Amino acid sequence: MPLLVTDYSWTQTDSTVCLSVPLKGTKVSRVDILSTEEYLKVHYPPYLFEAFLFEPVDDDRSTAKVGDGVAVFSLPKRTNKVWEHLMITTNDKEKKEVREKALLKYQEKLSAESTSKAKKQHAEKKYALETMMKLEKEKRDSIQKIKDKERAKTTAELAAWQLGQKQKAEEEQQLKLHIQRDSHNKLKDRADVKLDQGGDSEATSKRKQENLPAPRLVGNIQVTFTPRLFPTALRESRVPEEEEWLEKQAEARRAVNAHVDELEDLNEEERNPDWLKNKGDKCFVTGDYLGAVNAYSLAIRLNRKIPALYSNRAACHLKLKNLHKAIDDSSQALDLLTPPVAANAAARARANVRRGSAFCQLELYAEGLHDYQAALKIDPHNEALQADTKRIRDIIQGTAANPKTQ
Repeated sequence: MPLLVTDYSWTQTDSTVCLSVPLKGTKVSRVDILSTEEYLKVHYPPYLFEAFLFEPVDDDRSTAKVGDGVAVFSLPKRTNKVWEHLMITTNDKEKKEVREKALLKYQEKLSAESTSKAKKQHAEKKYALETMMKLEKEKRDSIQKIKDKERAKTTAELAAWQLGQKQKAEEEQQLKLHIQRDSHNKLKDRADVKLDQGGDSEATSKRKQENLPAPRLVGNIQVTFTPRLFPTALRESRVPEEEEWLEKQAEARRAVNAHVDELEDLNEEERNPDWLKNKGDKCFVTGDYLGAVNAYSLAIRLNRKIPALYSNRAACHLKLKNLHKAIDDSSQALDLLTPPVAANAAARARANVRRGSAFCQLELYAEGLHDYQAALKIDPHNEALQADTKRIRDIIQGTAANPKTQ
C-alpha cells in the first residue's frame, strides 16, 4: 500500500497555481507523473501524491520541473479567479471515477501524440524521399544534357570530317584528271616534235651519241651499317654488356636443341619455340595453366636458351601451387637474363617477383624479401612492389617480435 504525501505546498495567483511536491530523496528516473485538467498524480514508490483539483486547468500549457528533491508544477487556470482550496472534497467512488477518467484522457493524449509523431516522421520521410528523387532527376537531366551536347558535338565533327573527306577526294580526282591531261598533252607535243624533225634524224642521232656520258668504272662499294644504340646516358653506358646481351639473344634464336630429331611426330608449327610460347601465353590467359605448362615445356625442349619460357612457366607453377618448380624456373630465367642491362630489366623484375612470391608462400620470408628488393631496385617507382615489400618486411619484423607465434 503506497504512502500518501501530505507535506506538499502550493500558492496561487488569479491565473496560475504553483505546486511543490517533495520527492524524499528519490531519483528523478523513478518519478512517474500523470496530469490532466482535473487530476494530478506524482508516484515514486513507496510514496504517492494525488490532487483532485478544485477547478479545471489548461493541461496543454502546464509544466513540471523535477530535480533537487522536489517536483514543481505550474498549472495555468481555465478561469481567472482565486481558488478556495487546492483540491475538492469528494468520496472514494468519485475519486475512482476521476482517476479512471484522467487515465483514459492521458492514454488518449499519448495515443494522439504517438499518431502525430508517426505522421510527422512519415511526412519527413516523404519529403526527404521526394527531395532525393528530385535531386536524382536533376542529376539525370544534367547528365542527359551533357550526353546530348557531346552527341551533337560528335555528330557535327563527324559531318565536318565527312565533308572534308569528300572535298579531299574531289580535289584528288581533279588533280588526277589534270595530271592525265598534262601527260596526254606532253606525249602529243613529243610526237609532233618527232614528226617535225624527221628530216634531220641522222644528224640528231650523231649529236646524241657525241653527248653520251663515259661508261661507269667497275669497283666494290663498302657499306657500313649504323650500330644499334641503347637509350642510355653516356656516363651510364654499359656497351660491352649490352652487346653481349644482344649476341646471346641472337644465339638463342639460332639455337636448335639436339632432341629435335626425337620429336619427329611434331608438325612444322610445333617445332617452332615462338609458336609454342604464343600458344602457352594464350592458354595462361584463358586459365588453362596445365596446357600452358605443356606448351612452355615443349618449347624448352626445342630451345633451352630463351629466358621467357622459364619465367612464364614459373608463373603457371605459381597458379598451380607448384612452388618449388616455380622457384627453379624463375632461377633458370634469371641465370639466362645476363648480363643485366636495360633491355632485360623488366624481365628480370618479373622473374624476381615470381620467385619471391613462391618463397613467401612457402613462408621463407627472408628469401622472398631479398627477391622483392631486387625487383624494387630495378623498378623503384612501382607502388605495388613498394607495398608488397613493406608487407613482407612487416611480417618478418612481427614474427621476430613474437617468437611464440612460430
